Amino acid sequence: MPPRWTVEQALALAPDASSAAAGRRLAASGSWTAAGAAPGVVWGSCAGSGKVPYQTVVDLTEPAFSCSCPSRKFPCKHALALLVRWAGGEVAEHDEPADAAAAWLEARAARAARSAERAEARAERTTTTDPRPAERRAEQREQRVSAGVAELDRWLRDQVRTGVASADTAGYALTDPVAARLVDAQAPGLAGAVRRLASVAASGEGWPGRLLEELALVHLLTTAHRRLAELPADLAATVRTRVGATVRTEDVLAGPPVRDRWDVLALRDSSDGRLTTRRVHVRGAATGRDALVLSFAGPGHVLDVSLVPGTALDADLHFHPGALGLRAVVGARHGEPCPLSAVTGVPVRHVLAAWARALAADPWTSDLPVVLGDVHVLPAPDGAPAGWLVADTAGDALPLVAAPGLWTVLAVSGGRPVTLVGALTPGGVRAEAVLPDGALVVV
Repeated sequence: MPPRWTVEQALALAPDASSAAAGRRLAASGSWTAAGAAPGVVWGSCAGSGKVPYQTVVDLTEPAFSCSCPSRKFPCKHALALLVRWAGGEVAEHDEPADAAAAWLEARAARAARSAERAEARAERTTTTDPRPAERRAEQREQRVSAGVAELDRWLRDQVRTGVASADTAGYALTDPVAARLVDAQAPGLAGAVRRLASVAASGEGWPGRLLEELALVHLLTTAHRRLAELPADLAATVRTRVGATVRTEDVLAGPPVRDRWDVLALRDSSDGRLTTRRVHVRGAATGRDALVLSFAGPGHVLDVSLVPGTALDADLHFHPGALGLRAVVGARHGEPCPLSAVTGVPVRHVLAAWARALAADPWTSDLPVVLGDVHVLPAPDGAPAGWLVADTAGDALPLVAAPGLWTVLAVSGGRPVTLVGALTPGGVRAEAVLPDGALVVV
């Protein structure tokens, strides 16, 4: 049996706050019958609005979920409630799964085997396919991107020549046409950077300075793209990614693996209205290396739920090309999830040094995964721009970005020194998890 999760770990998989709340309520209800757990799986029946109870099964090794309810959310509230009950010790343990759960697991294994066979067949076809059409498509894409970058560069020069005084009133009418042309030019990364300019212009007092900074970063990116052939390989890969080029997962997995016991420290979802992104922060217990595992889902699709905060996984990670070497893909797994290692953080000055190195390697970095050790959460002095600070024993401090999880950090820390997991941004540290006594609490 894998180590029993905490309730917080179970609810961290919820697709949104309302699902987490509904799962917690349903777990406390008397609607559950025939619930059980066996090595790697939990199952149960939950009474719903119809005559037939909903049948719910969770494969704990990935995890993966099955429920007969009509919900389009994944995992649904029934799966979350079942995990909460299992985490709370309210599910009886058995040596073997129930028949329905066993049948579902067998069907999953069969589908996985068929998928592996299809992937192997595709790989064989790829090796025997004439590469010239793919090379021509890549060349045509690069020509479109270069034309889009050249047009963006002219637009940037126009903004500097005419001034940005009216940008706060023009808003998206100023940036959307340019962004749309960049999407057509297959440069979605640049398109997103241009769209963000409108939000900066509408951000309130001091916006002209911030807008000029963002314009400078976009100009730096267009200049770097024109000089790709002169750049080191890692920096060139970073520029291509920032512009919007994608790297196939198969190509990343073909790179060298880094095997470690990877502690899953934080999970955060964000959405731009069209695409939801899940960002999972993991750290190697032996290497001390931080990594980000990203997954994406459009409307009607589900995010990867295989990495559960508060657990550790012995696995191979394959890193995307780039100057920072942060983004990774999980490759081969060498066992079931296990408890966290002893997570230790670093002082504020080490985090600031890491931030400086990150900006030197990738000037377009917007956040950096960090783990701060032995820090206190303190109110900022009068007149300081931030409301709260994280300060270490040396007296060095960083602003704590205001977010809903801030109050959880304050409540859990209770004035004691804690290990804080988060992301360092230009505005300060965004808290994502806290370890008051070695146990991870997601915020």
